[in-house]
Amino acid sequence: MRYLSLISLLSVAVLAACSRAEPPAAPVRAVRTLTVATDDAGGTSEYAAEVRARTESRLGFRVAGKIVRRTANVGDMVKAGQVLAQLDPQDLKLGQDAARAALVAAQANFDQTAADFKRFKELRDQGFISSAELERRETALKAAQAQFDQARAQSSVQGNQAAYATLVADAGGVITSVDAEPGMVVAAGAPVVRLAHDGPRDVVFNVPEDKVGLIKALAAQPGRLKVRLWGRGADTLPAHVREIAAAADPVTRTFAVKADLGELPAQTAVRLGQTATIVADLPKVAGITKLPLSALREERGQTSVWVVDKTTMTVASKPVQLAGAEGNDAIVTGGLSPGELVVTAGVHVLSPGQQVKLYVDPAAPPATTVATGTPVSVK
Repeated sequence: MRYLSLISLLSVAVLAACSRAEPPAAPVRAVRTLTVATDDAGGTSEYAAEVRARTESRLGFRVAGKIVRRTANVGDMVKAGQVLAQLDPQDLKLGQDAARAALVAAQANFDQTAADFKRFKELRDQGFISSAELERRETALKAAQAQFDQARAQSSVQGNQAAYATLVADAGGVITSVDAEPGMVVAAGAPVVRLAHDGPRDVVFNVPEDKVGLIKALAAQPGRLKVRLWGRGADTLPAHVREIAAAADPVTRTFAVKADLGELPAQTAVRLGQTATIVADLPKVAGITKLPLSALREERGQTSVWVVDKTTMTVASKPVQLAGAEGNDAIVTGGLSPGELVVTAGVHVLSPGQQVKLYVDPAAPPATTVATGTPVSVK
């Protein structure tokens, strides 16, 4: 009997050791929440921009040659007709001299042929030569006239070529870049300097593809686009969209937009290359919900939030649709109903069906009210 009792005790101990322990209950998490209420969203979008001249020309010589002098440097203010660079004119002058000599020879030949035709016409009137001979002399006169006209035109062309050895500014403005230096042999039309013309200024900025339609819509509404120049504080200038690129930049995949500053006050100095910011006033959207960004979570490739069931005080995941952000708030356009309780902090430690409790800050009032009159629990 003593042995049977011992065996029974050992069996009970083994069975007790093999039994599973009950898992600890999930902790009740204290969470901050916000009661959903509808609101209006608008705000602004900002784009980095740069001030550029409305017209910018790449100036080059109209003839080929070797640059012997360049008088314009980057940043120089130039006037119309001012000399910017000079080619070696020696060969061009020789060509001009040859053309002038050819013109003199052609003129002498024409004068001689015209005098001969006059004498032969008198002889024909007296009956000493035939009409056929006079016609040959007339043909020779016409050929001499054509040669003279050709030589005169060629002489004018060579004169222009010699003048093209000097590069002058065709308008007043600022030199923004230099592409050739003295000693270089340049082809006709090769850029030597870039000239930004005086006159209207454009503010150039780039927008992504999904914002092109918005910019086009704002362009038709005066006052919706403004320019804030760097270093001028919060002061803005009105801007009007003048041009939107038809194709995206192959590198950045964005569309270039040019905004016209229009007539500026005399005291407002806008420098070329100055940094600016385009401020676009977005249209108001009604019936949306604003949630702190901390309330959002990613679940299976979709943005979701935790919603608290007020009856059971458990949380459930609910997908939402976003329309962007306004400051530190997310703009929610779908997925939530007014009055629902959304968790705004601690979302990363929750699981579906988890028991929660509302966190109450001892230093804060128990509740506040939003502008629409809907109570919002601040936890």
